[in-house]
Amino acid sequence: MNLAEMLSYADIQELGKIALNYECDCSSHSKNDLIQSILLTVGRKEFIENQMKRLTLEDIRFLNSLLFDPRSSFSLEELVARVQQTKFSKEEKENGNPRDMISKFKQRGWLFNGYSHSTKYLFQIPSDLKSRFSEALYKQFKSQIEETGEPSVYRDEQRLILEDIYLFLQYLHQEEGILTAENFLYKRQLQQILGRLSIVEEPVAKGPWRFGYGRMFREYPNRFSLIYDYCYYQGLIQEAEQRLTLTDRGKQRLQERRREDLLEVYRFWLRLYKNAIPNLQSLVHWVERLARRWVTADSLAKVLCPLIKPFYYDSSDSILDIRILQMLMHLGLLRIGEDTSERKVVQISKLGSGVIHGIYVDEEDRVRIEDMRM
Repeated sequence: MNLAEMLSYADIQELGKIALNYECDCSSHSKNDLIQSILLTVGRKEFIENQMKRLTLEDIRFLNSLLFDPRSSFSLEELVARVQQTKFSKEEKENGNPRDMISKFKQRGWLFNGYSHSTKYLFQIPSDLKSRFSEALYKQFKSQIEETGEPSVYRDEQRLILEDIYLFLQYLHQEEGILTAENFLYKRQLQQILGRLSIVEEPVAKGPWRFGYGRMFREYPNRFSLIYDYCYYQGLIQEAEQRLTLTDRGKQRLQERRREDLLEVYRFWLRLYKNAIPNLQSLVHWVERLARRWVTADSLAKVLCPLIKPFYYDSSDSILDIRILQMLMHLGLLRIGEDTSERKVVQISKLGSGVIHGIYVDEEDRVRIEDMRM
């Protein structure tokens, strides 16, 4: 529903609070006057721009969590959880109750309780306001993005990850994998597998503890870790008695010479990486909107890093660069190159735009890493 419809279902007390917030000059005893005055105020061209100037960074983070969600209703518990995700620092966590922000959004007419018996305990955002805020935030972000020309050299992995999943299954059909007591491949065999794949990766070097991005992320390089976890989760491979072998389903893939569906691999990546990056889906949508032409990675970071909560050893910058942009490249959705000034530049591919717009994953739909351990 749009704002006008939601206002018509709101009670006069709620309308009065919204009108007071916008300093509307109207009778507080007439529901019709309140609605007309609010719509007149909100409908002004400069309204959204003025509202954006009043938003705190936490407000923007919370609003951003709603913009790319196609659902029309949210429970109080969902909204409280999203507000809590906007608080990155200790000071932010200590600053106010999450319900205060929800109340603030209600008083601005950006959230309403449902009007029917089944939705009265749910919250809804007016569809027309949602679109206007999305466009206003886009313009604000876009003004800070630096576009460049096409670089002379860039990496575009396209559908190579699908071919490498198939090559990994082929290897296990020819060679039985030998596992350590912790169910990791021995380094020598891991190097043999990595050497067969289209994209070269080095085994993980000693350094900070690796966790949060997959079941096998601790010991395997980023791209192969995703390939391995995808195959395991899809039931294509199995670990038993320190052996890694194909399942019947994995063998059938080879018999049919069938490659995986890129949409499903991308969906799996979202569900897996959301454990560490809760707002990953909205971040990917911003990358898609802001990088349809070649843009500098630094300008993209300037816009998006304030929306990214650090994850233990990973800073906001490293999460954007390594966990999001590089993985989007490995998924074949993003190109990465260097311009004449040796600055990193990125561009979403046509394939990437189609895949990103073609998949939505529910907020709570995640691959629980602990559930993958068997």
